Amino acid sequence: MDLLFGAAQPGQGSGGIVAFLPFILIMGIIYFLMIRPQAKKQKEKSSMLDNLSKGDKVVTMGGVYGSISGFKEKGRIVLLNVDKTTNLTVNKSSIAGLAEKVSSTDLEGQN
Repeated sequence: MDLLFGAAQPGQGSGGIVAFLPFILIMGIIYFLMIRPQAKKQKEKSSMLDNLSKGDKVVTMGGVYGSISGFKEKGRIVLLNVDKTTNLTVNKSSIAGLAEKVSSTDLEGQN
């Protein structure tokens, strides 16, 4: 039983790899609960930004709703039509997502 808890008997060496088992388990839990979901979300956002097209209704990180009216500089700059007379030029990375699919947590400071 002492082997499971990493306790050393008098005259014996330490628990070896058993002593590192809690740290390995903690790293595994951190990976599956924090790192993996964030990487998946980042990949989905990157895919969404790559598939933007003219006419899509989007929301910027600042909360501005509009529809895409065009692109500049090889797609890095987006022309956003906010209303009949107002057009904004924004960086593509400042788009939080499509207007129908954006949640309030997406609008909180990411990039």
